[in-house]
Amino acid sequence: MEQIRVVLADDHTLVRAGIKSLLEAMIGVAVMGEAADGRAAIELAREHQPDVMILDIGMARMDGLQATRAIKDEWPRIKVIILSMHSTADVVGQALRCGASAYLVKDAATAELELALRAVTRGEIYLSPAVSRQMVAGYMPGGQAPNPEKDRLTARQHEILQLIGEGKNTKEIARALDLSTKTVEAHRAQIMERLGARDIANLVLEAIRRGLISVRK
Repeated sequence: MEQIRVVLADDHTLVRAGIKSLLEAMIGVAVMGEAADGRAAIELAREHQPDVMILDIGMARMDGLQATRAIKDEWPRIKVIILSMHSTADVVGQALRCGASAYLVKDAATAELELALRAVTRGEIYLSPAVSRQMVAGYMPGGQAPNPEKDRLTARQHEILQLIGEGKNTKEIARALDLSTKTVEAHRAQIMERLGARDIANLVLEAIRRGLISVRK
């Protein structure tokens, strides 16, 4: 198994220690460094060239969103996971627009950290379930009206798009819908082409904006 190299940044020492402990318990994961603010995180990105950065939003000198934008501008291959107490649609949307590939709320189950880490290293997006619900609700505060955009996708593609929006990876979608992973990948490519999405994060944002995915209650 290829090792996943991670840099962690959070301005709370105890929180940082707890996350580091969780990461070090994961098979194939190495913590290359830790920082207490955004600027220090960028310096660590420059020094270690990690696979994944895990960033808190509320940090001194430079917050996690500013750091994410700077990291993605200079090192596009580095994946960013945002950790935050906030789960509102506007904050989550801003994080994804800055280039984050995952968004976790700090009261999420500890297992979600590994799910997010594995997902982003596969090039997928991961949102905490609470975040997905808040984000969709924020974009559609008055409920979802019939949308002619849906006619551009098949019923199967709607199912796959919804599961992508819930943070499911290719294997999970294939298992849920009793499809092969290659079939899911082919559908995903068609969905992205039809919606004009450049990556998974952009696909989810575009699907929410157009009202193509809904909240799972």
